[in-house]
Order: sequence, then structure tokens, then C-alpha cells
Amino acid sequence: MIELADAVSAIAREGGALAYDRFRTNVRRWEKAPGDFVSEVDIAVNTLLHARLGALLPAAGWLSEETADNAGRLALRDVWVVDPIDGTRDYLRGRSGWAVSIALVRDGQPVIGVLDAPARDEHWRAVAASGATRNGQPIAASTCAALAGARVPADALAKADRDFVAVAKPNAIALRMAMVAAGDADLLATLRWGHEWDIAAAVLIAREAGAVVTDALGQELTFNTPRAQAFGVLATAPAIHAAAVTRLAQAALRR
Repeated sequence: MIELADAVSAIAREGGALAYDRFRTNVRRWEKAPGDFVSEVDIAVNTLLHARLGALLPAAGWLSEETADNAGRLALRDVWVVDPIDGTRDYLRGRSGWAVSIALVRDGQPVIGVLDAPARDEHWRAVAASGATRNGQPIAASTCAALAGARVPADALAKADRDFVAVAKPNAIALRMAMVAAGDADLLATLRWGHEWDIAAAVLIAREAGAVVTDALGQELTFNTPRAQAFGVLATAPAIHAAAVTRLAQAALRR
């Protein structure tokens, strides 16, 4: 598995280099839906990753934000779950909060996860039961033991969450989860349906770093599902997860 992860890391770096070469240039962009942007670079990276990963593990299925879904993946044990550029909004704005995200999902759970964020000079990687690293150095979730004072990647905090501490927020949710994995934040939470390709790699990175990761209701996340979606994500330092689940349930009731 380590040798396979080495190959995935190299492919992620290649995709990151392709994207970084066009970063802060005039790239063609359009909306897939109102407010949901994609660029020619997203498509180019997707094409590269599909070719490279397909050659690496020909029997694996494919699930990507920038490829029409094929239900045939549901019958396969191994599936690549990919976001060519997670954080496209930051990419198009010339900000650094984007990453190439690749996960190998086996039997419904990620077993290899890689994020390449060249604009931040960061390369994140995890292999199931083998730990997680950033730029080759082991990482670990924080020892935060109380919600009050927990650091949360956010542009601004809601009134009900003023006991948290806002820290810098990259657009890519995968990078926000990686912050929790590395102890640079203590909690990341969303309360909306999200896609598996946004989180699959980062879920493994956070888990292998000792963080607790579930959906917004505290339930186990499963991948390669028919809808390829989950209801939110909650990644936390281990000691505060139960309290965070309760807090999120209260927030859901306020909606």
C-alpha cells in the first residue's frame, strides 16, 4: 500500500503543478450552476488524473466532481474519489486555499488520501493504519478538551458560536479538515449535504492524525454511495467530538 501511495503522491503533485502553472493567469471559467464555478484548469487536471490513476489501478472505478457519474462504480471494490481542484473559488480569485484531492476508497472507506496544495507549499498524505503527514512530517490532532476557545476555520463566527476562535479559512474544505488533522484548528463543521469528492482524502488524513470525523449528526461516513453525498461533516480534536455533535444538533434545530 505504501508503494501505491507513493505513486498517488507523485500523480497528485503532477496535477498540482499543472494547476499551479496556470494559477493567477486568465483562465476560461463558467458556472455549472449559479455560484458553482469551474474552469478549464479543473477539466485539464481531471483529465490528467483520470489517465494517470486509471493506468495505475485499471480495475478501480472513478468518481470525480468533473466527470459524469457512472453507476458501474457501485459494484467495484476500489474507487478513485477525486476533486481536481478543491477550492476552485480561491483558485480563480488568486488565493492559496485550493488543493488537488485524491482518495482511493476500498470497500466504502478511504485507504489512501493525498492533498497537494502547491500555492501553500503543502503536500498532505495518509495511508490507512499508517498515520498522516504534511510535507513528510507526522501530524497529530490537537489536545483541545473544551468547545469554548476551540479554533475554527471561519471568515466570521455566528452569534451563537462566539465562544469559538476564528482562524484563517481556506476555501477548500479538504484543507480546513487538514488543519484539524495537523492541530492548526480544533473543529470543522458543515450542516449541509456535500459531495464525497470534497472530503474523502481529507477524512483519512484527519482520522490517521487522531481526529474524529463523522457526518454532521455524528454518524459514520461511508463512501462510494449511490448519491455520493453525506449530510455535512464534523472533524474535531477527539476530546470535543461528542460536545460538538450536540452543538451541531442545536444549530440544526435553529434552521
